Amino acid sequence: MLSRILVLWLLLCYSYSKADVCLPDVTGLCTPGVTVTEETQVDITEEDLGTEIVTTTTTTVTTTTTTVTNEDSGNILDSSNGYVGSQDDGNMQTDWGGQGPASMPTGNTCGELGTDRCAQITGSGNSTSTMGVSGMGTTFIINNINISDLQIDKGGEVKYSIKVDKRDAQDRIYMHITGRNGSNTVFQGTDILSESGIASGYQSYNGSFDFSGVLNRITVEVGGRDINLAIGPLFDDVTVNVFYNVINTIITQQITTLEEIYYLNLFDPTELEFVEEVFEFNDISFDDGDIDFTPIEAPTEEVTYETVELEIQEFEIDFEIDLPQPEIASVEVQAEMELELELEMEMEIDLPEPEIEETIEVAQVEETVDEGPAEEETTEPDSETTEESPVEPEDSSEQEEVQQEEVEEPEKPVKEPSAKEKAATKIVKKIDDKARYDESNQMKTLIVMQILGNTKTFFDTQSTIQDTNVSEYLNKTLEDNYGILFDMAQGQIMEDMINAQY
Repeated sequence: MLSRILVLWLLLCYSYSKADVCLPDVTGLCTPGVTVTEETQVDITEEDLGTEIVTTTTTTVTTTTTTVTNEDSGNILDSSNGYVGSQDDGNMQTDWGGQGPASMPTGNTCGELGTDRCAQITGSGNSTSTMGVSGMGTTFIINNINISDLQIDKGGEVKYSIKVDKRDAQDRIYMHITGRNGSNTVFQGTDILSESGIASGYQSYNGSFDFSGVLNRITVEVGGRDINLAIGPLFDDVTVNVFYNVINTIITQQITTLEEIYYLNLFDPTELEFVEEVFEFNDISFDDGDIDFTPIEAPTEEVTYETVELEIQEFEIDFEIDLPQPEIASVEVQAEMELELELEMEMEIDLPEPEIEETIEVAQVEETVDEGPAEEETTEPDSETTEESPVEPEDSSEQEEVQQEEVEEPEKPVKEPSAKEKAATKIVKKIDDKARYDESNQMKTLIVMQILGNTKTFFDTQSTIQDTNVSEYLNKTLEDNYGILFDMAQGQIMEDMINAQY
C-alpha cells in the first residue's frame, strides 16, 4: 500500500481593529482594540488501495481573536475605594507619617490649596529618604498599598496628580512611587516637582510611570526641604491611579475533512457515460450525508415555422455562394428522363408473352413420349395442337446483347442538391443524437420537411370532422338495414343461391 502525506500551511492575518502587539512583558499601556488572526493548515493524505486512490484533505482553520482594553483601578488614595484607610487618604486631613519634621496647617496658611487642611514640609535636613531619594528633610509615606485584587499581569501605567504651593524659591519638593510584585521591585519613579531655586508658587502636577508584568503593591512618598525655615512647601489632594492592560484571547478551530476516491478502471465506458450524464444533467447537493439529485431543466427552444425558415435562409446564403452552375438545364434533364422511360416501356411491350397453357401441354406430350417404348409410333397430335405451334424462346445471344445494351447505357447525371436542401440537411445534422427525439427537435425536423415540400399550409388550422350520430343505426333491426336483400334470400332455395353465383 502506497501512502503519501502532503502538508500545506497557509497563514492569513487580518484585523477588524488595529491593535498594537501587546506581549506579556510589554511596558506601559497597549492600544485598545481587537486583532483577529487566522491560520490555515491543509493536510493532504493520499492512499493507493490498488483498485482506488483515496485522497483525504483536512483543512484546519485556527482563528485567534485578541481583545485589548485598558482598565483603571480608580484613585487608590481615596479611602472610599478600600485600598487605604482614612489616615492615609490623599485629601491630607491627617499626617501619613514619615521622616523628619512636618505640620498639618489649616486656614490661610494653606493658601490656594484650600482652608480645610494641607500638609507642610518643615525639615531642613539633607539626607536620603527611605525610598532612596536624596536631598530630603521631610517625607510623607504610605507603604505597600495592596492592589492584588486587580490581577494586573500584562503591564500598564501608574498615574498621579498633586497640588503644590511653594512660596520660597529655595525650597524643593518631589513625588516618588515604587511598584512591586510581592517583594520584587517592578518599577521605581521619582519626579522633582519644584527644584531649589525655582519660584513655582501654586501648581498642579501630573506624572506617570510605566511598568510591565505583574503589579500588586504600591508605595507612595512625598518629600522635600524647607531651606529658610519660614513656610515650607505645601501640598494637598494627592491621587494615584493604576491603568493596566487586560488582554482576552479566544481561539477557535474549524476542521473540515474532504475525501475524494479515484477508482481505477472499475467501470466500463457505458457506465462512465451514464455517470457523466447524471452529473451533467443534475444539481447534486449533500445534506448530513444524504445526496440529493435535482434535474437541471434545459431551456426550451421555441420552434416555429418562421424560426426554422429563417435558420434555413441563413445557411442557404452560404451554400448559394459555393454552388457551381449546373451544366445541363433542368428542362433537358427532364426531357432525357422522359425519353428513357418511353424506350423502356416500348421494349417491354415488344417482348412476346408465352402462353402458359400451351407450354404446359407441350411439356406433357414430351413426357409421354419419353415414357413409351421405342417401337411404338408416336401419337399424332390433334388438329388444335398441330395448328398452334408453341412460342419459341428467344435466342440467348439476343438476350446477352440486350443485357449488354442495358449495361452500356450512359449514366444519368446526378442532380446537384439545391442550397435550400443543403441548408436543411445541415440543420438536421446539428441536432444532438441524445436530444433527437425530444419534442422541440422532432418539431424542427418536421418543419424542415414541410419547408422543403413547400407545404406550409400543413400547420394551418385543420377543420374538425363532425362525428356521425351512430345511435340511429344501432336502433335498426337486421331487416331494416338489409331489407331487399333479406327478402330475396328468404324467397330462394340454397341451390338457386349457389347457381346465382355463376
